Amino acid sequence: MSVVFSHPTGNANVRAAANGLAEAKLLAEFHTTIAVFPGGLLDRLGALGPLSEFRRRRFDSALRRYTSVWPWFETGRLISSRTSFHQLTKHEKGIFSVDAVYRNLDKRVGDSIQRASRRGAQAVYAYEDGAVSSFRRAKGLGLQCFYDLPTGYWRAARRLLSGEKERWPAWASTMTGLKDSEAKLSAKDEELSLASRIFVASTFVANTLKEYPGVLPPIDIIPYGFPPTGLKREYTIRKQGQKIKLLFVGKLTQQKGIADLFAAVDGLDNWVELTLVGHKGSNDCPALDAALAKHRWYPTLPHERVLQLMRAHDVLLFPSLFDGFGLVLTEAMSQGTPVITTDRSAGPDLITNGQDGWLVEAGSPPAIQNAIEHLLSHPALVAKVGNEAWEKARNRPWKMYSEELSGAISRHLNK
Repeated sequence: MSVVFSHPTGNANVRAAANGLAEAKLLAEFHTTIAVFPGGLLDRLGALGPLSEFRRRRFDSALRRYTSVWPWFETGRLISSRTSFHQLTKHEKGIFSVDAVYRNLDKRVGDSIQRASRRGAQAVYAYEDGAVSSFRRAKGLGLQCFYDLPTGYWRAARRLLSGEKERWPAWASTMTGLKDSEAKLSAKDEELSLASRIFVASTFVANTLKEYPGVLPPIDIIPYGFPPTGLKREYTIRKQGQKIKLLFVGKLTQQKGIADLFAAVDGLDNWVELTLVGHKGSNDCPALDAALAKHRWYPTLPHERVLQLMRAHDVLLFPSLFDGFGLVLTEAMSQGTPVITTDRSAGPDLITNGQDGWLVEAGSPPAIQNAIEHLLSHPALVAKVGNEAWEKARNRPWKMYSEELSGAISRHLNK
């Protein structure tokens, strides 16, 4: 039993999935764009500041023998995004757009399926926007098609986010996630129609798939794991009149509920200190610029620095309106920093409300403000709930996700 596994960039959940398949002896091939392995030339080059992006593509050494790379489109995208050649990365149409990167890798995987099948591969595992070609070939050869949907279903996204431009017109330019062409949306639906099994990381994503107009295969909900927890955090109980330290990490767009966040803290100026880390969702949004001017803002920071900031703050705010998971939730909890988030993320899968975090209504500044005011009135809660969040993280490392996913795949292959 073995699986052809692919993803263009290889983020934390992809690395965990690939490692789990390899450890369970289920991995036939791993296809990606750029892969760096410890001690290799690209890994050493990644120590140089301008080339640090290489180390973001670092994989476990055990994956080296399974890995095929197709780097040219992704290399072109990385170079273009750091220069003034923005037309080359234009949404869907740019020769080095994210869409082009996904399509190219998908085609390469599709071209290799027949060879992999002759070698004993029984299934293909691919992700949203990068599965059409490989699934078509796999279906023709009688292989199973395992589909990973990391974000919510597009029809649900349009319904849930369509009113935001009317609710927050000054923030409309930050809503860049609803620009997909009909061809791209049709491809998403074809991927779902070809799938033998669907894997998602949150109940929220599973619920959005109820809006798919056809018949879907079974859905497995397997939440991601948490990063290493390290030493338990030491808390300083906030004194009377001392401000509560709030943190937001993520893209500064209304899809993440950023306008709701600012509206909530605006009424608490004398009681809160807000720090934000993330790129702007738009460079043409005066409302966003005005809001950022009132607070501490970092467009980007190294990952280790973000984790340090989390430990230095009382609460992470993540008022997302549409998020398939939200890895910053697990990162904050792993640092003992409690989270206020919504049910349109993995919040309900990770958090017991009031015990190891808080869940609030999506799109409601008063709900966010009430949660903050509750903490202002009960300063000892930060330590109590933060400790519970840390324990939750400690008991579900990434290895558990790896094992649960590979176990589910093994059972489906055996069927």
